[in-house]
Amino acid sequence: MKQVTSIPDLAGKRIVLGLTGGIACYKSAEFLRRAQDHGAVVDVVMTPAATHFITPTTMQALSGNPVFIDTDDGRVSNSMAHINLGRSADAILIAPASADFIAKLAHGMADDLLSTLCLARGQCPLLVAPAMNREMWAHPATQRNVAQLRADGVVILGPGSGSQACGETGDGRMLEPHELLSDLIDHFQPKHLAGKRVLITAGPTSEAIDPVRVITNRSSGKTGYAIAQAAREAGAQVVLVSGPTSLPCPRHVLRIDTESAIDMHAIVMNEATQADIFISVAAVADWHVINSSQQKLKKTEQGQGLPELQFAPNPDILAEVARLSDGPWCVGFAAETENLHEHAEAKRKRKGIPLLVGNLAQHAMNADTTQFVLFDDKGHQALPAQPKLSAARELILAIAQRHSSIQAKSQGTHRK
Repeated sequence: MKQVTSIPDLAGKRIVLGLTGGIACYKSAEFLRRAQDHGAVVDVVMTPAATHFITPTTMQALSGNPVFIDTDDGRVSNSMAHINLGRSADAILIAPASADFIAKLAHGMADDLLSTLCLARGQCPLLVAPAMNREMWAHPATQRNVAQLRADGVVILGPGSGSQACGETGDGRMLEPHELLSDLIDHFQPKHLAGKRVLITAGPTSEAIDPVRVITNRSSGKTGYAIAQAAREAGAQVVLVSGPTSLPCPRHVLRIDTESAIDMHAIVMNEATQADIFISVAAVADWHVINSSQQKLKKTEQGQGLPELQFAPNPDILAEVARLSDGPWCVGFAAETENLHEHAEAKRKRKGIPLLVGNLAQHAMNADTTQFVLFDDKGHQALPAQPKLSAARELILAIAQRHSSIQAKSQGTHRK
């Protein structure tokens, strides 16, 4: 498969990054660079208190743009930085947002450039990343203010939990730069699956031979994890049932770890009736060892006394979910090494599912790119070769379109 590239997630986006007084300002510098790496243009606005923790010179050097602090800034021709910056931005992110600044936002106060900008932002989305001591975060006044911001349509990112600069531990830490970046990218993704519950399997399964040896496959889990992330970005509540991988769980996704196919089957069948959509991506082993040893099998000299393994078939998770009378809308995967179209369509019909995604294993396994071919009752559709997250986002859109079409037809039938 030829080398492919993708458009950065924040390409063409202009972000106003607002800093208020707090030690977490150091995280904002790293976040700024990460956002730029993903294509964003960043304008920085600081409160006077923020300049006690990080200098405007630092933020200007990192952003490549002037830093704004004063309401009356002579560098702005019309002296209306609070209007110009907000109206030209795709989003305003306050990180860190102190308890004091959150109170200002909740009560519509505007006594500095950043608070004035937020009040005059019009339809520009406002995202707020709280950063404060755990007691300040837990205080009823702060909780009332945060609830008011949510009611006003402000997006609250975090806070996180952990050790704090004051030496205490608890809720109130500003999210880490990579978490802020993930949530910002998530914000801009279309919410095709808002309100839906999506169940996904990913990774390999691992079948024990003895306590230290297993039979498994080369699946890295990258495709399934990318699909879980894309589904979450699309607004779904996602449960990810994962075989053994070293991948970090996508943010805001509930991961349930498992090893064997039998264990994965039990978990999926327990979760399936609560899901709207089931996407079976895991490379599930076809067989398990029925005479696995409880003790390590010892190697013998010159290959004498080789163990005789006995196998039994594993449950067909996808087919069983597809047969549920109250089950979810099902999507399967087929990783083939040859005759992709023939084998994939045959598998789709055999499983009794409306959509199957095929790809070539030799190109996709453990790779960062893939090329999906979608098979349904109307035929097949080849998507372009692209990074797995980009492919996952296209797949989620295709799933959402098909699922909503089925729902619309079902509702039409009920009305008749």
